[in-house]
Amino acid sequence: MSSKNAIPAGQFKARCLALLDRVARTGEEVVVTKHGRPVAKVVPIRPANQPSLVGSVKTRGDIVGPILDEWELDQ
Repeated sequence: MSSKNAIPAGQFKARCLALLDRVARTGEEVVVTKHGRPVAKVVPIRPANQPSLVGSVKTRGDIVGPILDEWELDQ
């Protein structure tokens, strides 16, 4: 945790909206502390329109069975 991204809870309360805008704009995380100990982390949310590979892969046939009938071993 970088000390530049940590902020005491009292300061977070006073600057909350500006910090939320900064997190959204830069993607940086902000750690909120109480008495010098981390208690919360503000992180950017993943956009809903972010590309995904779900549903783009198709399986054809048996993917775990052997591909050869017999193995030929050199001895």
